This record gives sequence, C-alpha cells and structure tokens, in this order.
Amino acid sequence: MAVIAMTREMATLGKDVAAGLAKRLGLEIVHHEIVEHGIAELSGMRESEVHRFLEGEASLFERWRIDRRKLSHYTAREVLELASKGNVLIRGWGAAYLLRSVPHVVCVRICAPLPFRARVLMKRMGIADPAAARREIERNDAAHNGTMQRLFGIDWSDASLYSITLNTVRVSPEDCVEHIARLTESEAFKQTPESLGVLKDQLLEARVRSALRQRFDAGLNAVGIEVQVKDGKVTLLGALNDEHVIAEIVRRVHAVEGVTSVECKIQHLSFVGSYG
Repeated sequence: MAVIAMTREMATLGKDVAAGLAKRLGLEIVHHEIVEHGIAELSGMRESEVHRFLEGEASLFERWRIDRRKLSHYTAREVLELASKGNVLIRGWGAAYLLRSVPHVVCVRICAPLPFRARVLMKRMGIADPAAARREIERNDAAHNGTMQRLFGIDWSDASLYSITLNTVRVSPEDCVEHIARLTESEAFKQTPESLGVLKDQLLEARVRSALRQRFDAGLNAVGIEVQVKDGKVTLLGALNDEHVIAEIVRRVHAVEGVTSVECKIQHLSFVGSYG
C-alpha cells in the first residue's frame, strides 16, 4: 500500500520517474484533473478557476477574489482523501508538505540544473531558442512556488520537506525509480496501524473542518474554535458566546464520517460540556 508524494518540476524527467514507479509498484498516478475536480466539488468553485490558481495562471482579480484559506483547506482534504486510498503517487499540489508527517509516505523531489531542463524542454516542445526555454521554466517554477507560498506558506525547494531528493543529471530516471522503490519497501516506510492512524486522523480533521466550513462560511477562525483529532476522537476547544452555535457545531461534528466521539471544551460562560 505504498503512497508517494512527489514535487512536479518542469522538464526534470519527473514524469518518467513517476511512470516507472507506477509500473514497478502498481501505483495509480494522480493527475491534476482528478485533484482539481475534487477541490472544485468541495469548494464550489469552477474547475477552470481551481486550475488557473493552482497553476499560477490566475489573474490579479481572480487571486484577490479567491479565498486562499478555503482553497488551502480543500486542497489539503483532497490530497489526504487520495492518500488514504493507498497505492497512489500524487504529483504536486503540496502533497509532500501535507503528507510529510505520515510515517509511511515517501516524499520525493526530482530536480535538475536549469541547462539540463532547458534541453529537455526544447526537445519535448520543439523550442529552438535555449533562452526561451529557460524563461518558460523559470516562469513555471516561480508560478508554482508562488502558489505553494500563498496556500501553505512554504518554499517547495525546502529540502526538509522530502524523504529523498534526486538529481536526474546525476541519477538516471531508471535509477531514481530503484532508489525510491527501495524506500517504499524498507522498514522505515512500512505502513503500520500507527502510521495509518496518523493519516486517518489528519483526514478526519480535514473532514470536520469541511463540515463546519459548509455551515460557517467564514471558517473556524470566525467562530473561534480549534479542532484536535486522536484515534477518531474529536476535541473542540475555544470560546463562544452563543450556546446554540456550540450545540450546532457538536451536532455537525458528530455526523462526520469516521468520528467516533466528540468532546466539547468550548467555553460559554459557565457552559462546559462533554459529548461522547
């Protein structure tokens, strides 16, 4: 049940590595259409809007209009939903960042120097001018890094996000496949009940936040609560001045798939309740 999260940088031969891993390990490669469709359904946005924003192609007006916090949340939930199915390779979408704390997920960065990438892009796209190829790669890198900064506040080139970083100038795509496959088969990245529990709890937290966002459109910050999840048990923390809102929050959290119990520690004057 391998799960691999891979950054998707233009013209590094990462597609070849992903294809080789899919064949070697029997993985489904998650293409951007699948992720964008899921995010669009959750957020109520059009798929074209989601695509332009995540690809760094949104206009200034579109970037201003889009609720980045909402899009960040729904992107996280979609990535976690996909990872929970197992036997997947998720390319891009901040998956390496979002899944970095799940012990059995191998987070991979495939990189290469700019001159090599320019040659790959020229061959792939039939571009005759090396300078034009470099400009396109630099534009693409800046757009994707900008999107990760806006959604998650991260630099996608940060080595600490990854289990392994491979340079395709020094390591061929075939050897990259071998190195990554060995990691997925090692004890360090073996799926265990504990590691699966970490993923399930993260997914459950994302589902709870989705359920509450659908009711409280401004989000959890506006209603003043924090969500914690452990082994399917949800703990709600914070303070509110409306007892009816507290009761509605607890009711909605109870209805979320996977929730085993809810402990409410939301303060309402002298009101402190526990709901099992």
